[in-house]
Amino acid sequence: MQRERLGSRLGFILLSAGCAIGVGNVWKFPWMVGQYGGGAFVVFYVLFLIILGLPIMTMEFAVGRASQKSPVRAYQALEKPGQKWHIHGYLAMIGNYLLMMFYTTVCGWMLHYFYLTASGRFEGATTEQVQAVFPEMLGQPLVMGGWMVVVVVVGFAINSFGLQSGLERVTKVMMLALLAIMVILAVNSILTEGAGEGLKFYLIPDLNRMQEAGIVNVIVGAMNQSFFTLSLGIGAMAIFGSYVGKSRALLGEAVNVAILDTFVAFTAGLIIFPACFAFGVSPDSGPNLIFVTLPNIFNHMAMGRLWGSLFFVFMAFAAFSTVLAVFENIISCGMDLTGAGRKKVAGVNIILIILLSLPCVLGYNIWSGFQPFGEGTAVLDLEDFLVSNIWLPLGSIIYLLFCTSRYGWGWNNFLAEANTGKGLRFPRWIRVYVTYILPVIVLLIFIQGYLAKFFPQLFGAG
Repeated sequence: MQRERLGSRLGFILLSAGCAIGVGNVWKFPWMVGQYGGGAFVVFYVLFLIILGLPIMTMEFAVGRASQKSPVRAYQALEKPGQKWHIHGYLAMIGNYLLMMFYTTVCGWMLHYFYLTASGRFEGATTEQVQAVFPEMLGQPLVMGGWMVVVVVVGFAINSFGLQSGLERVTKVMMLALLAIMVILAVNSILTEGAGEGLKFYLIPDLNRMQEAGIVNVIVGAMNQSFFTLSLGIGAMAIFGSYVGKSRALLGEAVNVAILDTFVAFTAGLIIFPACFAFGVSPDSGPNLIFVTLPNIFNHMAMGRLWGSLFFVFMAFAAFSTVLAVFENIISCGMDLTGAGRKKVAGVNIILIILLSLPCVLGYNIWSGFQPFGEGTAVLDLEDFLVSNIWLPLGSIIYLLFCTSRYGWGWNNFLAEANTGKGLRFPRWIRVYVTYILPVIVLLIFIQGYLAKFFPQLFGAG
């Protein structure tokens, strides 16, 4: 069977960026910027994005393009006889399933809140009433499960139409709409009376806030965020590499994806901080920001129902773009493993993903007694920990070693693939850094994530 191809370079960049851009860009990045000294954190973040994210993303793209296979088969096409690198292909596939076991539910939350906002549920509501809506939703397995099923069915239905006709066409429209909505929301927020203090807080480096947070914490925070923001290590980028031709060198394409991802994260801050300061509200992290703080702010705004609806459309697009990208990975792996057609693999996975997503839905209500990390945690926290703190960093280390070691694909083979085509070339002189130093940095991120989860007192958080 001939390998499908993306129709355009723009499609490739938007699909890859869509996979990287998710809800974490919106609720985590702005909060971290605020906590860790504003503009100073952004500088560290961009620096780490360049030295951590770009090399690994380029390697994922290269493995995908050179093999012309899905992540589950890519290693088999490139490794030497008798080697076992391909075991990671199966682990990467499991990582994609693990991610979708909770991300489909989170995407459903965004759709539900869009429905509530657009239908006027929050109009005239008090702060307490707005606050009560989120736990009310979590307590309704049928509501959450219904939206999750919608996400899964629509997602696989789009992907079943084929790469160009389904995924690429829909993602292009959705991503361009997402970027346009974000700019509109940011302009509206900046022009709100009293927004100046929020912009100052967000954009002007504050060394006092940096010192309060601790310089080491700021650096570690920027490093972690830059690493996790691109969803590297589970083959989510490799799959799109397998769908593009050889006309462009891959480092330049990775830079374009990173710029788009950073633009979304940065613009989210321009939406959130001016609005929070204008209405005297603390920009909380996590679900509180999205589901409590911002609906309250939109309530006080002129045309708040419109702005709130647009915001949740944007959030739904950000989440759904990731869902579509990972579903494509799952379908491609399924086709490579079974030889079945796209529609059949999509149909089987609709049932499989719905069943696998149920524990996350039920974890907040029927199974709420299961608290894997102590009081207030749920199934989602366990699934997120497995993906973010184990699969992504360890998978990234494997891609690094595979592309740089003579016991894997090897440096020269990787470099030849990465630098085929026009555009920014991967530098040869960086070999020592990506072979010996970068894997150690990623290993430290892995260890730090584990310690922060189980020994938070070490980081002053317990």
